[in-house]
Amino acid sequence: MLQPYRNQFNAQYTSAAYNDLLIRMNQATRASIDFRIAETPCFLPRSLMNELADTGAVLTHQLLNNPAYLQATEQAVPAQYRVPNDNPIPNFMTVDFGLVRNADGSLQPKLVEMQAFPSIFGYQDLLSRQYIDSYHLQPDFEWHLGGHNEQSYWALLHKVIVGNHNPENVVLAETEPELQKTLPDFHVYEDKLGIATVDIAELRKQGNRLFYERSGRWIPIHRIYNRAIVDELDRKNIQLPFDYRDDLDVEWAGHPNWYFRISKFALPYLDNPSVPKAVFLDDWFTRRGSPGLPEDRQKLLLKPLYSFAGKGIQFAPTDDDINAIPVADRHLYLLQERVNFEPVIQTPHGPTQAEIRIMYLWPDGGALEPVISLVRLGRGLMMGVDHNRDRQWVGGSAALIPRT
Repeated sequence: MLQPYRNQFNAQYTSAAYNDLLIRMNQATRASIDFRIAETPCFLPRSLMNELADTGAVLTHQLLNNPAYLQATEQAVPAQYRVPNDNPIPNFMTVDFGLVRNADGSLQPKLVEMQAFPSIFGYQDLLSRQYIDSYHLQPDFEWHLGGHNEQSYWALLHKVIVGNHNPENVVLAETEPELQKTLPDFHVYEDKLGIATVDIAELRKQGNRLFYERSGRWIPIHRIYNRAIVDELDRKNIQLPFDYRDDLDVEWAGHPNWYFRISKFALPYLDNPSVPKAVFLDDWFTRRGSPGLPEDRQKLLLKPLYSFAGKGIQFAPTDDDINAIPVADRHLYLLQERVNFEPVIQTPHGPTQAEIRIMYLWPDGGALEPVISLVRLGRGLMMGVDHNRDRQWVGGSAALIPRT
């Protein structure tokens, strides 16, 4: 996208350098990375990255400053998963954007979705650096946002995830972590922060305390870096040794309620040029349509509110698709304007779309800060790496920003 870096990279690309990237990422994360890493980083101007970071922050604060929205989100948290002692802010935010082409030829960001849930903060920092090293790119590329560098980035991650606790008493809790594709990310926190990764189903509850086992010792947990997804717990019928509604003596880094409170649920409440039109499916039935949505079904998406990695999204839903959603579940779905993103990354396999995720940290008592980005490259209907597995020059990537 940003010249001359794009053309130079394409001309100098070698499969040997790409293989070096894959090998070194596996080594650095102590794992076999199971999702596709794109052959190329993306060279993006600081002005664009700042615009995306500023827009995501505006949208986040728009929600948190809207009493009607906050009231509505109280009902968005399922009763059986409502955790006590809410944190007034989400410690983690991710805001995904695509780019559309305006009539004058300029590019404009369009929101894909927002999620108050951690992304791969650890892995992404390593990947960004490794692109530079494996391809012998100029060393002054930057990839952090908000004025951060590697040192300040990890200091802020430590503050948000570990807090003032001994790392031994802080755990990353996930469902069957050894089977997750994000396991490489977990290993980075283990190495950088000294915390343990644990299976949330294997914790032990004593009174109102939680413990995890290491080398025959049961260690008290003071803070949980929460990575467990509720819909996965439901889908796999996993039984936990505690109830989310328990008043536990534990802190949450990423309070679980925020997973529900800022998600696709937020789209109908947002008012910004970057936001596509969206309506809850039950409201759409009540109104018999929505004046803000296109009449052409080819220009619509049907999305479940609480799913991960694009699961359950239907393009161009038919009447049968929409009517198949039970009446009692229609409030859990969204009808949304479909946006055609511009393929802005030139590759040997043709122009490729880039979905740019801005990742934020929000320490307790501090301010929301953009810290790093993640880019997904794709040429299909879906941008997720799982949906581009059989293509080349697509997958998870990183934004490299020239210093000048």
